[in-house]
Amino acid sequence: MHKLPASRMDALFSAISSEMALYLPIEKNELVQFEQWTTDAIVRLDVLNTVRSPKDFFFPCTENIAAFINRKNEITIEDVRSPIEPFAIFGVRACDAASLGLLDKVFLNDPADTFYEARRENGVVITAACFRPEESCFCGALDIDAQKPGGDIATWLVGDTFYWKPLTERGSKLTEKLKGFLEPADEKEFALAKQAAQEIFAKLPFANLSFEGVAAKTLMEAFHSPEWERLYSTCLGCGTCTFICPTCHCYDIQDFDTGDKILRHRCWDSCMYSDFTLMAHGNPRTSQLERFRQRYMHKLVYFPENNDGAYACTGCGRCVQKCPVAMNIVKVVKALAGRPKGTYL
Repeated sequence: MHKLPASRMDALFSAISSEMALYLPIEKNELVQFEQWTTDAIVRLDVLNTVRSPKDFFFPCTENIAAFINRKNEITIEDVRSPIEPFAIFGVRACDAASLGLLDKVFLNDPADTFYEARRENGVVITAACFRPEESCFCGALDIDAQKPGGDIATWLVGDTFYWKPLTERGSKLTEKLKGFLEPADEKEFALAKQAAQEIFAKLPFANLSFEGVAAKTLMEAFHSPEWERLYSTCLGCGTCTFICPTCHCYDIQDFDTGDKILRHRCWDSCMYSDFTLMAHGNPRTSQLERFRQRYMHKLVYFPENNDGAYACTGCGRCVQKCPVAMNIVKVVKALAGRPKGTYL
């Protein structure tokens, strides 16, 4: 483990940016997003959640994936990707770091998505522990330790001291390049700060949230629960929850005629939309209730059944904060867990 005075963090940012592109939570127009660091940037490491998660760096909202050129009825496929240069994302919270592990299960499963794979191989994830969580946080319910945030390098800001611990080979390589800024540290130095944070976590509104009641349901019990009728009724189908979620990974693929070629790109999609999975014969889920149920069944039942019990949620709380009608996964978990086993239609 290493440390440096918090007053030297700008110098540390500068040193990292000299090695690779550096992205930090930066405030612009009263919003905090991960942006590339510059010397005049307003860095906000005190903000727990950026509006959108670091998922964007590995699975972009839109990206070109191929081009098709037709010359005299001979079609040529063009690889349009650019080389991925090394980059670092600094200030990733434990919940968002855990979400990358869930995305790995999707995109690195054989056959691997080479676009995602290239970004994961070139991205260094530098996490930041949480000592003062938001009331909307519930990562603990999913066995995520906010004070052991994971990633390639874990960091802790305690008082006037910044602690740094490499966790992977990628993290160790970057740490070696920064050794002139860092000095040895003892983990015992911030034990009291951890203890104080644990007391705060224990008082959060969702501190006692449990997914066990959902896990106890069979697939058909969850699917046919009468709770869906009540839960979906306020949903607008706006898709906000899917676009700010760090684990949602559905996408659409579309082709556009640019005049001289056909450009194929993929973009995020949402199971909350009426044209999601639209096929020649129509949409298999024609009502908002069915689409609402699909989203949460995937996160709470389908994904865990195919991924060793891992839920497609990390408790970041973004959906709790941003849903315009205050509907979120916490309410769904509580509703499904509240019904005795066997009480389904």
